[in-house]
Amino acid sequence: MLRLLQYLLAAIGVMCAVPAHADVTLTFYSHEFGSSFPHAFYTLKGQVDGTGEKVDTNYGFTAVHISPGILLGSVLGEVEISTPKYVASSTRHFSVRLNDAEYSKVMGIVAKWRNIPGKSYNLNNRNCVHFAMETAALLGMSINRNSKFFKKPTSFMNELLALNPRFQK
Repeated sequence: MLRLLQYLLAAIGVMCAVPAHADVTLTFYSHEFGSSFPHAFYTLKGQVDGTGEKVDTNYGFTAVHISPGILLGSVLGEVEISTPKYVASSTRHFSVRLNDAEYSKVMGIVAKWRNIPGKSYNLNNRNCVHFAMETAALLGMSINRNSKFFKKPTSFMNELLALNPRFQK
């Protein structure tokens, strides 16, 4: 009888087991015209289960120098980390909770964009909105690759949210 009870408790334990998830939240933001160039980016906050790594950062893709040159073609680009003040003054759109594998994929896309050689920023086809869009696609979100909002970060984020209503508040 004791052995049967032990097997039963073990079976219940297996059925109740939950896969480990990272406690990292990715939040999409935008910043419209004002004292700075329009921008789309995201924050990552929390802790990775598998490593215990604490995460509190943000990433966006931008031109190294904001100048009239961005209107003429490709220029040097970089993955940028914005200041807390900049993040606080930006528009928060929606958040996604990531598991360890998804967090790893996001960090992979950050590394990929950070390592694009040469003149990597192009206002028309590789800007901050494209960076956010590729991250959203990587996470399985519906995206519009023919969006008319690639130069309008807030409008793009609103479109992204409309395409993914499960994230609406």
